[in-house]
Amino acid sequence: MARAFPTFALRPFLADDTEMLAEIFRASITELTADDYSEAQQDAWMAAADDEDAFRDRLSARLTLIATLDGSPIGFASLADGREIDMLYVHPAAAGRGAGAMLVDALEKLAQAHGATRLTVDASDTARPFFEKRGWTAQRRNTVSRGDEWLATTTLDKTLAKARS
Repeated sequence: MARAFPTFALRPFLADDTEMLAEIFRASITELTADDYSEAQQDAWMAAADDEDAFRDRLSARLTLIATLDGSPIGFASLADGREIDMLYVHPAAAGRGAGAMLVDALEKLAQAHGATRLTVDASDTARPFFEKRGWTAQRRNTVSRGDEWLATTTLDKTLAKARS
């Protein structure tokens, strides 16, 4: 039977997801950030997934959630130290369909439930409008070194409501 709406779900990261998430990471950077970053900047940024063991360790060291569509991974996000969104990537084919919002909402709720009153993110120029539409406020511009390239980002934050007792 056909469904009128896709079925999105969230699940935790598993080490076996590393290769698929590295592909989502690269596709997202390649296809979604071209208006804001040069090809050389994108290549330097994507190099973070070249060492899949290190990429897996980074995702494992954080609270990483995976968004799925009918069971297949389409995006992921991670929370570092319970107070910083470290990564948020959605496959271009699924961008704009609510997976990113679902991931950020979940991380906000988890952080809040663990006592965080504020979250931060260093967002790419591409992701900045997404966060601002969701109530995040720009705090400062940054320049980040990736290999031989420099990438501009913006630190944004969001005050979370106090968790209900």
